Amino acid sequence: MTLPSDNLEVPIPLSTLLGDYPTTHALRTGALKSAALPLVFADVAVPNRAFKRAVRELEFDVTELALMTFLMARSRDVPLYLLPVVVFARNPLPYLVCDRERRLLRPDDLGGCRIGVRAYATTTAVWIRALLRDRFQVAFDDVKWITLEDGHVAGVPDPPSASRAGSSAHLVSMLRDGAVDAAIIDPVPNEPWLAEVVPDPASTYAAWRKQHGARTLNHIVAVRESVARDEPVTRELFRLFTESRDLAGVESRAMPFGLEDNRRNLEAAIAAASAQGLLARELTVAGLVTGALASLT
Repeated sequence: MTLPSDNLEVPIPLSTLLGDYPTTHALRTGALKSAALPLVFADVAVPNRAFKRAVRELEFDVTELALMTFLMARSRDVPLYLLPVVVFARNPLPYLVCDRERRLLRPDDLGGCRIGVRAYATTTAVWIRALLRDRFQVAFDDVKWITLEDGHVAGVPDPPSASRAGSSAHLVSMLRDGAVDAAIIDPVPNEPWLAEVVPDPASTYAAWRKQHGARTLNHIVAVRESVARDEPVTRELFRLFTESRDLAGVESRAMPFGLEDNRRNLEAAIAAASAQGLLARELTVAGLVTGALASLT
């Protein structure tokens, strides 16, 4: 798969799964295009609902993925590689909430509690467990995790501390009814009875970032192996994503692109996934990319 010159055939479009975010808006809406590398976007309103298709069926040439999903897949040799592009990053702590009217929980109270979450291995949940252990010494195996579904990557069992709720369960209702003591909810509804478990999530996150020199990346971009090994294609993809980010006025410091600018972020993510038993083998940052992808800046 190579970029065409004037005397070559029209290029084959790349099937693409991508949400509409500030960093991707120009690209996703068609305001930014490449004649050399056309992208055909999947008709999926919420990209994470197609992440299983992306990693289990390898349906897309270019795909947005949750970072922990990507790391779990890469550790199992799923032929997807990292295009070093960050779709979005955020502080995960505000998404851990409790019912203040039933019991206002703080991090020190979480031992033995039941926490509801869509899936045990969601990226937000992995980061929350990592930050709770780092900043408050919460042992995540002491928590009872109540999940609604399995993770995106096939064949990854939940730990013994997790159990599955009924298929019709709803996290907000479970929390309100007392079926769980806290829940990881995204988005968090604007309800007066909901309270953040971490009392000052912004300062807690800032302290973690200062200590580790990293950001908690949430979604990244992955490409199938045939794309990952084609240097002209990867360079054009990287240019498109970079220009889309820049058109939105998003500072590169807030949304870093390139392998070296994300090295500490990726190292922190690998460490968190490894500590929580999510990886089939140890990973390195270098093992996430091909040679064609490693040089993108």
